Amino acid sequence: MTATLSPDVTMQELLQALPGAQRALFRLHHIGGCASCGFRPDETLAEVCARNDALDPVAVLAQIELACAEDARMLMEPRDAAVAVHDGGARLLDIRTREEFDAVHLPQSQHFTQDLLQAIMAGWPKDDLLILIDHQGARSLDAAAYFAGHGFTNVRGLRGGIDAWSLEVDPTLPRYTVE
Repeated sequence: MTATLSPDVTMQELLQALPGAQRALFRLHHIGGCASCGFRPDETLAEVCARNDALDPVAVLAQIELACAEDARMLMEPRDAAVAVHDGGARLLDIRTREEFDAVHLPQSQHFTQDLLQAIMAGWPKDDLLILIDHQGARSLDAAAYFAGHGFTNVRGLRGGIDAWSLEVDPTLPRYTVE
């Protein structure tokens, strides 16, 4: 268990320390994914566990930390992704909005649409390396988990998103902010 985290940590502090905590709580215990199972930022983990089947907050915190470590393994460093793309061993799927994609994207990437989703599910090999790109790496893990849940065995999120790619791989790629 992380030394600074305890069952008395507020949910806001927990999510700041472990951004994947909400995804883990929802996946493991159906907590925090919708209005009926949500929590307040000022609630402690112990309080949330108490009103959700009296879960053991120490065990839940350990589960969250383990899930966050698993999330980290689903991320791919931009330089490693660039090598995989260069070698022809990866598909890049850009999950940002159409506007973001039109503003700047990697030439090898495909913009994620409903039609493309249908094509992916119907015919893409599930063991091919699929690298998901977002703006700064915040949403790619959710998308990676979605694809993994549908049987894709080699799906990764780009750590830091296209922003990190522009800093670490291709500095000519424009950076942007979303307002």
